[in-house]
Amino acid sequence: MHSAAYPALRLRRTRSSAWSRALHAETVLTPADLIWPLFIVEGEGVEQPIPTMPGVSRWSVDRIVERARDAASLGIPCLALFPNTPEGLRTDDGGEALNPDNLMCRAIRAIKDAVPQIGVLTDVALDPYTAHGHDGLVDERGYVLNDATKDVLVRQALNQASAGADIIAPSDMMDGRVAAIREGLEADGHVNVQIMAYAAKYASAFYGPFRDAVGSRGRLQGDKKTYQMDPGNAEEALREVEMDLAEGADTVMVKPGLPYLDIIRRVKERFEVPVFAYAVSGEYAMIEAAAAAGAGDRDALVLESLTALKRAGCSGVLTYHAPLAARLLGR
Repeated sequence: MHSAAYPALRLRRTRSSAWSRALHAETVLTPADLIWPLFIVEGEGVEQPIPTMPGVSRWSVDRIVERARDAASLGIPCLALFPNTPEGLRTDDGGEALNPDNLMCRAIRAIKDAVPQIGVLTDVALDPYTAHGHDGLVDERGYVLNDATKDVLVRQALNQASAGADIIAPSDMMDGRVAAIREGLEADGHVNVQIMAYAAKYASAFYGPFRDAVGSRGRLQGDKKTYQMDPGNAEEALREVEMDLAEGADTVMVKPGLPYLDIIRRVKERFEVPVFAYAVSGEYAMIEAAAAAGAGDRDALVLESLTALKRAGCSGVLTYHAPLAARLLGR
């Protein structure tokens, strides 16, 4: 403990100038800490603005490549891809997820061909492909089947890895899927493909704009509470993380971000592994709404919220504000 007391000890002393504040900063945010989520649609030269996410659009594959070039120029190391599958290709079994020429696979190949130095993270779950909007296969009662879904997720992961995905990110929350995907990747020769497990994914009210973006909100039958986590549970999150790490996850994710800072901190302290957070669509929309209403400065809100996530223990953050933050940090 320090023995000095005021006035010998003045904590404001190191805050008195910008250079000193930078020198003593405990948490430093850089563009390399950011992953940029992007939404894909069919067509060519297409940009579809998402009304519930001002400033965010769906892009056709050719325009996604432009975004990849933007990311590389800004120092953003990785993109996360999410498809908005055409209505006619959505089925109860989500079979389009296994098509090697689906939207996701075409986007992966196009990005890796044009900007090979950038990482590509792909979502593994069936909700962008199912007619009912759930992340897995359902029985006649509408209950999502764990083991049958798990088998399909392995095939989906292998499809994406074969297209060139660098990180497989299962967001489905089925038990045992990480071990099955890891075994499948190893057996298929994809030994360097990472798994970032959505380990602590909560049944959150903050996902609404995302469901608009991928076209699943209006079709979702019931809710996802039988497989996503109860927002009141913390010990269960630690058990989920422990299971995914034991099954072969390289990194783990907590989702959403800011409402779950305590979970991020507990996961980091317990397991001492790379932890990522997803600053989800509802978090993005709230910042945009606050800025539009004049309730706060957008730039300051974005950087403070991202710094908070990193301070809590994150190695990186998935954020729709990635290009804005990277520009601000690059000044």
